[in-house]
Amino acid sequence: MPTESSIPVITIDGPSGSGKGTISRMLARELGFHFLDSGALYRLLAFAAQRRGIALDDESALAALSGELDIRFPADGDGDRVLLDGEDVGDAIRTEAAGSGASRVAVLPAVREALLDRQRRFRLVPGLVADGRDMGTVVFPDADAKIFLTASAEERARRRCKQLNEKRILVKFEDVLADIQVRDERDASRSVAPLQPAQDADLLDTSELDIPATIERLRDLVNNRLNP
Repeated sequence: MPTESSIPVITIDGPSGSGKGTISRMLARELGFHFLDSGALYRLLAFAAQRRGIALDDESALAALSGELDIRFPADGDGDRVLLDGEDVGDAIRTEAAGSGASRVAVLPAVREALLDRQRRFRLVPGLVADGRDMGTVVFPDADAKIFLTASAEERARRRCKQLNEKRILVKFEDVLADIQVRDERDASRSVAPLQPAQDADLLDTSELDIPATIERLRDLVNNRLNP
């Protein structure tokens, strides 16, 4: 029986809108690996807290709530499906408000500690692709391949507007850009697990790349790491 440390892990970190979610799912499916959308955990926690009337700065209540939630990422069908206590809330947690809430709760040390072990339990045979902001630096520092995806704030805002508009959620580019810039600043300056590349991560700027080109570059980087 393989030990946990022998199970391969690929971490894909980066700021909001860099494309890491879509790319990570595609890579996990291609490899037949499990998938962890760590950002969804924080979005789910903020979403559930607001439903229950818990303030997003109530650190102890949020940490306790994180252990009570039944969270699942169905392996079959659409990778965007996320189940919270049996309810599909995949679309509900992808709003800008949910993203902002996730960024707020993610700065709280007790919340991050409560979710740390939960994230590591996704490391299962035959392997894991973990998408987030501190996967390669904090959650899986021993990962076999670490990728840090980035893109300009303007390009990330454009992609986000397109994604939301396709779901018939109307937003203004200026508002989305401002939200991304605020979130970037908060994530980069937080005292616990700030958003930054792991020292041994491969950097990939996707500003000028479409999804197929990004996947091709990512595939090469991962192959070089897994098969040196």
